[in-house]
Amino acid sequence: MSRLGNLGHRLHRGEIAYDFVGKRRIWYGVSLLITVAAIVGLAVNGLKMGIEFSGGAVFTTPKTSISISEAQNKIAGHTAGQTAVVQKLGTGSLRIQLSNVSAAQARTIQSDIAKDLGMKTDDVNEQVVGPSWGKEISQKAITGLVIFMILVVIYLAIAFEWQMALAALVALIHDLTITVGVYAIVGFEVTPGTVIGLLTVLGYSLYDTVVVFDGLKETTKDITKQTRFTYSELANRSLNRTLVRSINTTIVALLPVAALLFVGGGLLGAGLLNDIALSLFVGLAAGAYSSIFIATPLVADFKERDPAIRALKKRVLAKRASDAARAAQGGSEEEPEAEEEREDAHAAAAGVVGPRNQPASRNRGKNRPSGKRR
Repeated sequence: MSRLGNLGHRLHRGEIAYDFVGKRRIWYGVSLLITVAAIVGLAVNGLKMGIEFSGGAVFTTPKTSISISEAQNKIAGHTAGQTAVVQKLGTGSLRIQLSNVSAAQARTIQSDIAKDLGMKTDDVNEQVVGPSWGKEISQKAITGLVIFMILVVIYLAIAFEWQMALAALVALIHDLTITVGVYAIVGFEVTPGTVIGLLTVLGYSLYDTVVVFDGLKETTKDITKQTRFTYSELANRSLNRTLVRSINTTIVALLPVAALLFVGGGLLGAGLLNDIALSLFVGLAAGAYSSIFIATPLVADFKERDPAIRALKKRVLAKRASDAARAAQGGSEEEPEAEEEREDAHAAAAGVVGPRNQPASRNRGKNRPSGKRR
């Protein structure tokens, strides 16, 4: 068995664990810093909207040996005061993009570009996108995102609990804010591919969160019928049991996206891949982080405001204090063991998982002489 597989097996059995839920204030602080940095980047730089949203013109040339820098220098004086975005396509042709250009300006620029690059005007393909169409696309994208969020909350509230639905919504907004902030800081254009990537990321983040919540729901079933564990402790155990699965899923998802972003967009120069690849890469990483460090700790915070869960925590802590005092006083061994056996049976009947893979009562009678004690 591999080291990661062995780690996953030990986490599942409860032999080792990391206190994610207990250290939730640290994760909240880290997320707050990242979110503030993303918001500041968005406020300072703003989003660089593609022509599909802002309107403009795109010119595509036939295959040419002219480099991107040469093309930018040659057409610099014929772009109506706009900075041209020049990209080299896989076919060897050039894609020249200008924002806020009218149809009349586009025809003049088309002729100037063809002349500067030594081509026929008819060989340079022109495509003009009006600002009204871009505004309509923007409104549809925002509407689709809002509908997605509403449906997510309704589904999770029905399938799980309202606390889980609220935690999942916070995690999704967290992922969306970070991804948009990175776009503003890096300066990549926001295109329809970016919106598609964001929706894909939100779906992936939701899937990872639902997997964790499903295990949490099963682990905490009938939790108030026992007094061995608090809600936060069982939530942390459930999170540890799904930790390796989340890590494996994230790595497998990030590898092809990283190849798309760094190899396709970086080394091979396929700039059109950057818009969707960056949103996927940042969003997948943020989604994996939020499902582990944000969603489950938030559920624990929300649940421990419930009167029944608060009362359970008081009973658990009181029982532990009583057991500790009894042990310190050298009390009878038989009474705590009988009490723990009853708790094991109670927890097993309620479906609550203890810190070991097998109930403690199973090995209780080993190496003990039969008959009555003297």
